[in-house]
Amino acid sequence: MKLLGGLRVLDLSRVLAGPYCTMMLADYGADIIKIEPPVVGDDSRAFGPFIGKESAYFMSLNRNKRSIELNFKRQEECDLFKEMVKEADVVVENYRPGTMEKFGLGYEDLKAINPKIIYAACSGFGHTGPYRDKPAYDIIVQAMGGIMSITGPENGDPTRVGASVGDVMAGMFTAYGVMLALYHRERTGEGQKIDVGMLDCQVAVLENAIARYVTSGNVPGPLGNRHPSITPFSSFTAKDGYIIVGAGNARLWDRLCTILERPDLINDERFSTNALRTANVNELMTILNAVFINKTINEWLELLEEAGLPCAPINTVDRIVNDPHIAARNMIVEVEHPVAGKLKMPGVPVKLSATPGSVDFPAPLLGQHTHEILKEVLGWDEEKTTQFFKGK
Repeated sequence: MKLLGGLRVLDLSRVLAGPYCTMMLADYGADIIKIEPPVVGDDSRAFGPFIGKESAYFMSLNRNKRSIELNFKRQEECDLFKEMVKEADVVVENYRPGTMEKFGLGYEDLKAINPKIIYAACSGFGHTGPYRDKPAYDIIVQAMGGIMSITGPENGDPTRVGASVGDVMAGMFTAYGVMLALYHRERTGEGQKIDVGMLDCQVAVLENAIARYVTSGNVPGPLGNRHPSITPFSSFTAKDGYIIVGAGNARLWDRLCTILERPDLINDERFSTNALRTANVNELMTILNAVFINKTINEWLELLEEAGLPCAPINTVDRIVNDPHIAARNMIVEVEHPVAGKLKMPGVPVKLSATPGSVDFPAPLLGQHTHEILKEVLGWDEEKTTQFFKGK
């Protein structure tokens, strides 16, 4: 049995933040019962790209889960959900605050049914505060959270991070909250509510941008690929593209100057310390790029790696998907979907030696496991399930 085997999670979330959270739990064996509205299901089932009629977007986030359809506009199905809550450990939802309460399914309602329930709510702005009722998407919290203001080329326009970090970070923090709450329950027997706001998560990952502002009063802006306080720590233009080099201390700076055949720079009064290199970064970048342009990326990588300099190509997605190290780490896996066929997706990044996670089965079809789940959780036979949903 996997680490989270036996943990039953009722997953009401859709699109990205909540499903990312439950995907993380599912990869380690949690029984994720994905509860979807009838006919349309999770909104992301309609998001491209598609393989036939199946959304690759949806399939990449909902592996290792089972699906059941419930319509909360029908009181009987709300009551059915409450019966399921009695047998569950965790409920995850990412509706706007107040939505679950309208159905009589908020935390206090479910706590009365099952005092040990862990209720994880992931919303745009959290369940308290003046913004709680505002709608949110990834780009909204990236904008409001400040990360767009420090992303992009120097002196350029604010830029959205290419991945949906507003959603993904919130999903990760929600999964972290679930694990903390489970640990608390193991010690005390008590469940609790987890309130995660996507905007809060964006603030939490601003790290040195906030540190720079509160210590200096200067408002950080975009710096392109360079670091605000370590130099050289950026991208450089080689003969056939871009290469990243990070010389994070004096020893590495000395080695870099030697490799570039510019030992004169080591004691140059403009660049002799990290602080001076950072203060004179534009001048230094011009000098270094004039050297890097003379060799290809692979030629530079060979020299830099041999000297122990942190360096890397800027990979495109096709290159990272086919990278031998990524393959060796099982970070691209393939599953067989009953309708879409074979699909590749990211693997499990946290490698546990004794209790590893894995991708065991594909994302479910809408309502695929309704009969199976109700028999397993509530002891219903097929006839009772059929009759319950008949003519709804």
